Amino acid sequence: MILPIFAYGETVLRNKASAVEKSHPGLAELIENMFDTMYNAEGVGLAAPQVGESLRVFIVDATPFSQDDEKLDGFKKIFINPEIIETRGKEVLFNEGCLSFPKLREDIWRKPLIKIKYYDENFNLHEETYDGIAARIIQHEYDHIEGVVLTDHLSPLKRRIIKGKLNSISKGLVDVDYKMKFPVKKQTSLG
Repeated sequence: MILPIFAYGETVLRNKASAVEKSHPGLAELIENMFDTMYNAEGVGLAAPQVGESLRVFIVDATPFSQDDEKLDGFKKIFINPEIIETRGKEVLFNEGCLSFPKLREDIWRKPLIKIKYYDENFNLHEETYDGIAARIIQHEYDHIEGVVLTDHLSPLKRRIIKGKLNSISKGLVDVDYKMKFPVKKQTSLG
């Protein structure tokens, strides 16, 4: 089932997500729905907070980047309760987008190599090292479960420059090809 993706301004995107128990009800269904949602939006990663679930779960499928890096062909993974335990190397600049920030792309600095511990969908523990685009996608999605969003990586000046775009996103004034949930502004009663 395709879920709505929560847009910039939604509170759930700013919360540090909770750990997931093996017995969490509906976890397999949530993960399946996240893949459906990500593919529908033509994304390469999606974190549970982006679909309104404040859980430490994210998914990636870097296959679209396999034309540039063949080791990404079929690179599809589920990360439950991940912990980045090391980042290394000289930061690299790369243009990133985010499904919660439609029509916005920004140059973001990230370390090129990471070591991460996580559980897969069967709750088997893994400790793996990734580099390049895979490391970047994982770091981007990891940010989401930490309550960090794309614009947190920008300078205050850059955030001021794009403030109009951010306001448009949070008000739902963007044309999007996928289902989204925008923040609801509380209205005051005049009576």
